[in-house]
Amino acid sequence: MKKAFDAVMGLNLPNKLTLLRIVLVPVYLVLLGVGHDWPALVVFAVASLTDMLDGKIARKHNLITNFGKFMDPIADKMLTHTAFIMLCAMGRLHAVACIIFVAREFVVSGLRLCAVEQGHVIAAGMSGKIKTVLQMALALWLTVLPHLTVVATPLMLAAAALTLYSMVEYVWQNRAVLGGAK
Repeated sequence: MKKAFDAVMGLNLPNKLTLLRIVLVPVYLVLLGVGHDWPALVVFAVASLTDMLDGKIARKHNLITNFGKFMDPIADKMLTHTAFIMLCAMGRLHAVACIIFVAREFVVSGLRLCAVEQGHVIAAGMSGKIKTVLQMALALWLTVLPHLTVVATPLMLAAAALTLYSMVEYVWQNRAVLGGAK
């Protein structure tokens, strides 16, 4: 236990924020699952803020690490996809939207793996960043106000559309990776 504590304490602030986001995922899941929607909203909001803060702090203070490059996107996907799957199971998110959100990450992650094998890095694009903001806004909204469909439905459609657009954009801009040899 002491070794784990020492390892965490040795991390820089952005990496600690990434770990905090991971720790908050099951807290959100449990709170939402037992019907504590507003506390779940607060936990999701705090976790979402750590996503924004860790990157800004890492870039500003040159604290970019391999741990952060690896764990930050995993923490993001754990947070958003846990929310989407849970909200879908609760009937708050349409299953097609959930499938689009999850499928996009498989496609983009696969593309990034192919790129890495060829010595390339695919950086996050603006459409991907906007997609993340829309998806997080949707998860926040559906956590507490799913029945206010005048907002929920257009937000879900916008998030799904931008998610599809982002996936197509990533694939199109990096299509050479798919045909390239090592």
